Amino acid sequence: MKVIGVDEFGGPEMLRAFEIPEQHAGPGEVRLAVRAAAVNPTDTIHRSGGRAELLRRDPPPYVPGMDVAGVIDEVGTGVSHLSVGDDAMGIVVPTASHGGYSSSLVLPARSVTRIPAGSTYAEASTLPMNGLTARYALDLLNLPTGSTLAVTGAAGAFGGYVVQLGIAAGLHVIADASEFDEELVRSLGAHEIVRRGPDVVDRIRDRHPDGVDGLADGSVQSAEVLGAIRDGGSMATVRGWDGPSERDITIHPVWVREYATELERLDELRTLTEAGLITLRVAQTFPAEQAAEAHRVLEAGGTRGRCVIEF
Repeated sequence: MKVIGVDEFGGPEMLRAFEIPEQHAGPGEVRLAVRAAAVNPTDTIHRSGGRAELLRRDPPPYVPGMDVAGVIDEVGTGVSHLSVGDDAMGIVVPTASHGGYSSSLVLPARSVTRIPAGSTYAEASTLPMNGLTARYALDLLNLPTGSTLAVTGAAGAFGGYVVQLGIAAGLHVIADASEFDEELVRSLGAHEIVRRGPDVVDRIRDRHPDGVDGLADGSVQSAEVLGAIRDGGSMATVRGWDGPSERDITIHPVWVREYATELERLDELRTLTEAGLITLRVAQTFPAEQAAEAHRVLEAGGTRGRCVIEF
């Protein structure tokens, strides 16, 4: 089976194809013939050596990728919600040569569900990891219906899903956007839009003088946006930042691996997408052999939606 990965960490040019032994589904597992794998910022960290100490416990190649979609071609014992031939999507927790940039992938069955009806493999591959990260962030914030939620980085994949899941949960969503992204963020349904930038806290406080109840920090501004939150409010952060806080604000670092086998939540994302409440966004597709170019495009910035490599 073919995988795209690295045997030495570095820039996008280090990505290349490798052949590794075929794997088979065991009890409680399924095997997916991968058709599409989304390219996420975490993949570039994986490729460049940001997790080298952990990955080097095993031999190369080191294969990135946390989002996949394709066709189920093996089902292990004890699995009832999927069958051979189903179009499916799944979340991957990469370890050494086990990553989403693979032509074939064995996953826990609880990490996989059917793709949303009417979606392509490329579209479906953008949902599992980012969607579950957004879902986990909102679950940690645990805001009652009608609460105010601010979202930074709302034009991004994580931020966009937080906006739409927050609206579906009955929250009042205030999202940031550049002038270029304002129409995009508006199309996601944000109730209020403020201009993104270093003064975003002031812009939010102008509209909500007491501060918002919760904030999902998709732009990774961390301490810089604490001022937008009311006393005793809460904040969900990606990339592991966990304070220090202020004014009794609770910080919730969001590690999506905690939701990697939350089948019910993954399937809820599928249902919401089919209902038109979640928008799947593909920026550009690339053949698997051009994964390096997909990484270059992502790292150049400015993409809206996910780059996707296709097998």
